[in-house]
Amino acid sequence: MNDLFDKTRGDGGYFGAFRAHRDMYFTQPVLDGAPGPRMKFQGRDVIMWAINNYLGIAGRADVKAAAVKAMSDYGPGCPMGSRLLTGNTDHHIALEKQLADFCGKPASILFNYGYLGVLGTISALIGKDDIVVIDSLSHASMIDATVLASAGRRFRPYKHNDMDNLEFHLRGANRDRTGGILVVTEGVFGMKGNCARLADVCRLKNQYGARLFVDDAHGFGVMGPTGQGTGEHLGVQDRIDLYFGTFAKAFAAIGGVTAGEDDVVEYIRYNARTNVFAKALPLPYVKTVEAALAVVKDPAPRARMWQITKLLQSGLEGLGYDIGETESPITPVYVPSGDEKSAMAMVSMLREEYGVFVSGVTFPVVPPGVVLFRMIPTAAHSEEDVEQTIAAFQKMRDKLKLDLSRKPSLVNR
Repeated sequence: MNDLFDKTRGDGGYFGAFRAHRDMYFTQPVLDGAPGPRMKFQGRDVIMWAINNYLGIAGRADVKAAAVKAMSDYGPGCPMGSRLLTGNTDHHIALEKQLADFCGKPASILFNYGYLGVLGTISALIGKDDIVVIDSLSHASMIDATVLASAGRRFRPYKHNDMDNLEFHLRGANRDRTGGILVVTEGVFGMKGNCARLADVCRLKNQYGARLFVDDAHGFGVMGPTGQGTGEHLGVQDRIDLYFGTFAKAFAAIGGVTAGEDDVVEYIRYNARTNVFAKALPLPYVKTVEAALAVVKDPAPRARMWQITKLLQSGLEGLGYDIGETESPITPVYVPSGDEKSAMAMVSMLREEYGVFVSGVTFPVVPPGVVLFRMIPTAAHSEEDVEQTIAAFQKMRDKLKLDLSRKPSLVNR
């Protein structure tokens, strides 16, 4: 007789070898200090390139003050209950109106976490006769939402950013349809840093009578002249049916928002299980997001973020490192050999010898055979941070005699 827990004793499952060895270096590293460009790891100062604090909001005194005041006024648990029962407040309603206006949509709904917002939005809308067509490199939350909403029925993943393949699947879904079609994609892809081809996606979804959901976790507050996101950046924000943003990245908080047509948002409000059966977002986070939104609207931090981004990316490329086809601050540095052992050696060298903190990313976060460091330049980083980091990558290249002629990003498109 097999015991359900037998699988937990070995090295199977995601990151199994790390788990089996109780690793807390490559996975679950403990970082000390407030989130920012300089933190402590194992008692040592390091330059931090692994947190999504794009606009430097995590370190801003004005945003912290808003959080402290809300905590003092309301405490950590207010409001108590779900939004549909006892957890609704004028503050939640006001923030939803502000976020809808910022996203260029008639209405919006708050969620407690980005993951739960994606899960709730998609599963609320997809019924037994509907079909999801999803970019194959979409975030795990979107894949999980699609699987949950499809309830074992077939859905259609299309090759990453391949518009011919998207049209193939839309044609097939349209031919077989007895309900609606939802196209699902990220705005900025969280590992590669490239953008969805949203203009083409919008054209095709209109041609085949589909709707479009864009999870713009890494574009929200980051991309576009006003920070509205990847839709604004590519000039198609008004053609996106459902626009989703998380507060866990550029806003340096917790929660998420779905924006769209008023009737659609209200339907989601009453049918998203992650809203109906969840406690309302606590007011300290509501007020923090409100304060962060004022910073996001200021073009200066975003301009500074792009300045640091260009310095970091051009410096790495100048040394011969492969950073792929990024179109955003996300800076993937592909490990030339593509194997975990080499990646761990590089991570250790950067952290221990040069005081540069990067995280290695491997399967299942990226496809099998791909290993990369995802670096996040922010408005809080300095030119000195970049210079020291580029110098560290140069020393590592020379010391390890890295062969940078191979371009893994081209092999693993």
